[in-house]
Amino acid sequence: MKRLLVLLAIPLTLAAQHQHDAAPQKPAQADHSQHQMPQKPLEQLIQESPSQLVPPLGRPTDASAPAYTLEQLEKLALEKNPTLIQAEAEVRAAKGRRTQAGLLPNPTVGYTGEEIRGGSFGGGQHGGFIEQTFVLGGKLGLARNAAQQEITMAEIEVEEQKLRVQNSVRRVYFEVLADQEQLALERSGVAIAEEMHKTAQRLRNIGMADASEVLQAEIQVNRAQLSLMMQEHRLRRQWKLLASVVGEPALERRTLAGQLDQELPPLNVEELVESLVRSSPAIRIAEANVARSQALLARARKEYVPDLSVRAGLQQNREIVGPGPSQRAGLQGFAEIGITLPIFNRNQGNVQSGLAELDRARADQVRVGLVLRERAASVVQDYSDARATVETYQKQVLPKARQVYEMNLKAWGQMGTSYPQVLSAQRNLYELQREYIDALRTLRASSIALQGYLLTDGLEAPARPGEVDMPVRELNLPSSRVER
Repeated sequence: MKRLLVLLAIPLTLAAQHQHDAAPQKPAQADHSQHQMPQKPLEQLIQESPSQLVPPLGRPTDASAPAYTLEQLEKLALEKNPTLIQAEAEVRAAKGRRTQAGLLPNPTVGYTGEEIRGGSFGGGQHGGFIEQTFVLGGKLGLARNAAQQEITMAEIEVEEQKLRVQNSVRRVYFEVLADQEQLALERSGVAIAEEMHKTAQRLRNIGMADASEVLQAEIQVNRAQLSLMMQEHRLRRQWKLLASVVGEPALERRTLAGQLDQELPPLNVEELVESLVRSSPAIRIAEANVARSQALLARARKEYVPDLSVRAGLQQNREIVGPGPSQRAGLQGFAEIGITLPIFNRNQGNVQSGLAELDRARADQVRVGLVLRERAASVVQDYSDARATVETYQKQVLPKARQVYEMNLKAWGQMGTSYPQVLSAQRNLYELQREYIDALRTLRASSIALQGYLLTDGLEAPARPGEVDMPVRELNLPSSRVER
């Protein structure tokens, strides 16, 4: 974001020119002072980092290393983020449960024997049987239908998790972009503070400034260097967060391609909120949960229908039925058919529980819509405030603050104002520039949230079907008051 550097480049150039013009008032001392401290071009000053600080972590150490684009990071996240593997695994698990729910009970085979006797007389009945239970009342189909709703919920959860990951990558991407620009601002602040310190020393050498002004300039240098170091630390933290969301902790640190202040078309927030409440994955999951509860209730209402149990087999009956010992009854067949009479237990308790679960699911569907509207109202306010701040700062505040700073800097170079007045104008300009970057940060985050169904936190584990899904589990959006 070069405009932030331009805000500072103009006044310093003008100040350097006025300092040069003011020097001939005492030729010998001025020439001697300027030979001691030759001034560097401003662009070189701004591009140089203080030697005592580490190189910026957000910038590539290898000039040939390409910058990361948002598309590259999103693609990498969709391949590496473990929560997507979890969500897809849950779909496979739900399909397995549907398969299991529709299977018939296994048959039973075995040996049967009655009146078993030994000795010389012999006799008894020996044989085998097969037993099968037939599920009646369409209970298997109803169980499959309930399991199918879980598959639907799991598939929507995959879509939701992809949106969470993409939104998280985009949000942190613009956070890092903002920190890169903030770092550039802090670096230019160090260069400006050092140049003003040198100017104060030159003015003191020619008797036009006292020791207190030099000390004040030194304090500003110290503060600027400390602010730069803290911004380095913030950028390091944000980069680690980006690497974690992408799913690649060892992601090589490079600069990010893109412009934080690239024109962002105004959003129709009313349409976005209505779309959010109508077609958000959270709403669709809540609707599928209602359908699942209805299917489970239908299954519970059919539970009282008895299953048919059939048992059949063959026996070798060795009972003697004739005058001779060789005349025995021989091979015989048998069959049994039975059902359980639903006299006492008609599954009344589970039906009552299913009705309550259905009421809960319907209420939860309404609740999710209200939660989305509530959260959307807060994000819409953040978006509206941030957009108004960005536009106001671009068109009015920053140009005026820059003009005030230029006027004070010119006057100080001509001994027309005090050094504290220059410091006040400088500090005000820097604070406004920081607020401008923070407003851009909030504008990006809130627009991503509104366009992405308020889904964030790409490392939060996806909910299992049947669990209470929180549509906005962790709304990690930066507030307008950014911690510094």
